[in-house]
Amino acid sequence: MAGLDLATAQTHLDQWVAADLAVAGGQSYTIGGRSLTRANVAEIRRNIDYWNRWVQRLSKGGGMTVRLGVPND
Repeated sequence: MAGLDLATAQTHLDQWVAADLAVAGGQSYTIGGRSLTRANVAEIRRNIDYWNRWVQRLSKGGGMTVRLGVPND
C-alpha cells in the first residue's frame, strides 16, 4: 500500500481491535458509517490480521527482503 506509515496502520489496527472488543461484548461498532455486529466477526478478525501484519512490517523499519537461491541437483 503506497504511502502507508506506521501511525496510520496502528490507527487502523486499533479501530479493528476496538470493534472486536465491542462486538464480543454484545454491542455493535461503527467504522466509517458501517455498523458491525457478531455476524461480522470473521471480517473483523481478517482486518485485525491484515493491519497487524502491516504494523509488524512497518515496525521493522526495513524494506522488503528478497532472497534468491539456486537449486542443487
